[in-house]
Amino acid sequence: MEHICYIVGAAPLDGRLPQLRQGDFLIAADAGYTRLQEAGLTPDLVIGDFDTLGAPPEHPHVITHDPVKDDTDMILAVRWALERGYRAFEFYGVLGGKRLDLTVASFQTLCFLRMRGARGLLVGEDWNVTVLEYGTLRFPQEARGTLSVFCAGSPCTGVTLRGLRYTMSDGVVTGAFPIGVSNAFIGETAEISVKKGMLYVLWQDDVRPEEEPF
Repeated sequence: MEHICYIVGAAPLDGRLPQLRQGDFLIAADAGYTRLQEAGLTPDLVIGDFDTLGAPPEHPHVITHDPVKDDTDMILAVRWALERGYRAFEFYGVLGGKRLDLTVASFQTLCFLRMRGARGLLVGEDWNVTVLEYGTLRFPQEARGTLSVFCAGSPCTGVTLRGLRYTMSDGVVTGAFPIGVSNAFIGETAEISVKKGMLYVLWQDDVRPEEEPF
């Protein structure tokens, strides 16, 4: 089973916590350390510039960066984990909170991972987000709630939606019109496919889809 690198940010966790298994790795990004303390979890590593936390915490494994940098603390954590072979990531404490700009940055972090042969999942109180590229996401029949898809860059072509309230066959989704918003599960196995481009997939139900490459 593939090991997962969990990275926790400063936004509220709202009861959604990493489900750690042996071999997984837990990173606190800056004030994500406080969120983990509140949840009774201890990270394996704390990384960041600590402009939010105020100072590096008392922890045996801390990596401190200058706050004048191009990378977000999330990207710093991702780079560290990629260099050590992790290719599956889950992010908590990255949706919601007061920093809309950092939420958008977290979306872009998913694309950063895809471009490096890895994949990520943002986990929030009400929503989950991932990026699909050249493949299919398959959701089980028990999935409920809203599902939306959005273009994550260049136009997405060959987009197919099945088993949802609104379907699409070999369609095009661009960043200039939200045609993929406010779809819904209908109690059937749902499939989202894209042949070219990166597609944001957002859904409400706390289920994990299976991904299959073409």
